[in-house]
Amino acid sequence: MPTLAPGLDLRARAGEAHRVDDEIRALRTALVEAHAEEIYDGLTDGRTRYLRMDELVRAAAVAHPGLVPSEEQMAAEDSLPQADKVGREIDQGIFLRGILRAPKAGPHLLDAMLRPTARALELLPGFIETGVVEMEAVRLERRDGVAHLTLCRDDCLNAEDAQQVDDMETAVDLTLLDPSVRSGLLRGGVMSHPRYLGRRVFCAGINLKKLSSGAIPLVDFLLRRETGYIQKIFRGLLTDGAWHSRLTDKPWTAAVDSFAIGGGTQLLLVFDHVLAASDAYLSLPAAKEGIIPGVSNFRLSRIAGPRVARQVILGGRRLRADEPDARSIVDEVVPPEEMDAAIDRALARLDGEAVVANRRMLNLAEEPPEEFRRYIAEFALQQALRIYGADVIGKVDGFAVGAR
Repeated sequence: MPTLAPGLDLRARAGEAHRVDDEIRALRTALVEAHAEEIYDGLTDGRTRYLRMDELVRAAAVAHPGLVPSEEQMAAEDSLPQADKVGREIDQGIFLRGILRAPKAGPHLLDAMLRPTARALELLPGFIETGVVEMEAVRLERRDGVAHLTLCRDDCLNAEDAQQVDDMETAVDLTLLDPSVRSGLLRGGVMSHPRYLGRRVFCAGINLKKLSSGAIPLVDFLLRRETGYIQKIFRGLLTDGAWHSRLTDKPWTAAVDSFAIGGGTQLLLVFDHVLAASDAYLSLPAAKEGIIPGVSNFRLSRIAGPRVARQVILGGRRLRADEPDARSIVDEVVPPEEMDAAIDRALARLDGEAVVANRRMLNLAEEPPEEFRRYIAEFALQQALRIYGADVIGKVDGFAVGAR
């Protein structure tokens, strides 16, 4: 019997394991695609209950063992660094892609993600009374009919993680639920980070240290972010409270100091008015990090044109706020010392009676809900595959030990 070269047997076994995984995942894909409506109706009592994505995958794990990972399997997976996980979230991505593709189940699931969170409903009476909510990642304050959302993770330059997503969705819900709030403003707070001490920073994008440690989940961060608070900013909050519209929506302004990296730039694409300091810059470092920059691939070509979109997303091009190509994203550029006055003027312009109705019609024309659903369904799986790519693991492990 010939002697195997060192490591060859292990490589062969690993290859066989991958082949088996692929076969099982192909079966799961076919099963969900063939029975998505039936599965979803069973989990939601014929679409009479709204389950958010995290609730849906947990319910599916109980009702259909083996179709998605169990809570115990996910708990074990969540305790590991990203490099040591076996990729069970890929199976969640397969399941959610199938559900989101289904003509009846998909829209219903996206509606579930537009409903107010339990946390926001609990905090609402206090916010209406005091006008202030302090959270770990976001400070919310109502002043003169404007909800001021301040990103306040000064330890990490407002890098995004699951806590930030939860706090942002809570703040957006409260903004939209409070009848005395007419519009929302998002701005970065003053930093204590040595590199930006005393300066405001908008957002440093995804927290790569958290991604490396395995603390950036597919469902509770990557998908919740896109289908939760960002869609609520763009589309509105589903309240079923009025005969003329199921959605409660309000105009939104964003103010960018220093930079908007990654998820920070993604956010700007859904705002009604974007201001930036003249020394700020924007970037979507997808090629650098190896992941998909949220829904930017869907929106940026329409907003900035296909060539600029490819340069920014595929080539990692950084846009200065004051250069011509950035003006498709940024409405107004002012010197840093004039930002406060410019914000006040912008908020006043968006305070007209017809603004809400017109932004609603613009958003409907620019991004039909069915087009968004088709994109986010594929994103659910493709992003799951990306966060387990060997190249991504290597890159984020390198980023995690140094500054961005």
